[in-house]
Amino acid sequence: MSYYSALGLDKEPFSTSPDPQFFYRSTSHVTALKRLETAIRLRRGLCFVFGDVGTGKTTLSRALLQSFKDESDFIFHMILDPAYKSEFQFLLSLVKMFDISAPLKSTMDFRDALEKYLFQKGVEENKTIVLLIDEGQKISFENLEVLRTLLNYETNEHKLLQLVIMSQLELLPRIRRVRNFMDRAALKYTLNPFDEIETREMIIFRLAQAGCKNPQAIFSEAAIRMIYQQSQGYPRQIAMLCHKALEELVMRGVKEVDEAIMSSLIVEEISYAK
Repeated sequence: MSYYSALGLDKEPFSTSPDPQFFYRSTSHVTALKRLETAIRLRRGLCFVFGDVGTGKTTLSRALLQSFKDESDFIFHMILDPAYKSEFQFLLSLVKMFDISAPLKSTMDFRDALEKYLFQKGVEENKTIVLLIDEGQKISFENLEVLRTLLNYETNEHKLLQLVIMSQLELLPRIRRVRNFMDRAALKYTLNPFDEIETREMIIFRLAQAGCKNPQAIFSEAAIRMIYQQSQGYPRQIAMLCHKALEELVMRGVKEVDEAIMSSLIVEEISYAK
């Protein structure tokens, strides 16, 4: 039996998978989501969301997709790992992703086909094409140049490709080397870790989403404070600590994650980190 069913929950509350149902809307995340939605609807072109590992960029991207799920005028494409080794490989991937069928042999063929596709969809069919790239720090300098070229395709009113890049900050020096790339960004936003209040709210929110009848009673205030101090407010770290705490709760046969449980888990975490 899984720990969550032993606790009377419907789902695992602290999975680190990017499930939009468990997307806790902190101030920082809500701001990023609203600004992304606005930029996409206005067809502003390029948007960046930066953040350290574990700040919730991937979950934010899934929440963004969810925001448009019932709107047929928006066509989303997503790249989870943009570590393509060459321009040719990257362009080939984009052509396949956009389902472009034509006899293509060279990078020039690919570029021409992508341009025609964007004009057909964006002008003739009046669709909004969105390319969402996660793990943006893996994009090579060469392929940033490819993206810069795609952003050149526009009407008098708007860009034909809406490009959203979620990335760690290490991408910044590479972006700055690409001529006129950063200048085109309609949105540059950095996700911040949670404060202690948001950490508590995230824990309670996720427990409630998982079907917990009394989510405030599972973690003591002292335990939550320790989770915040150990995680520094990073959502992924919070989720991992809470997951281990609930497993411990079930194994010990007690009803509350208290300071003693958290102390033992944190000592264990620190020993592995050495």
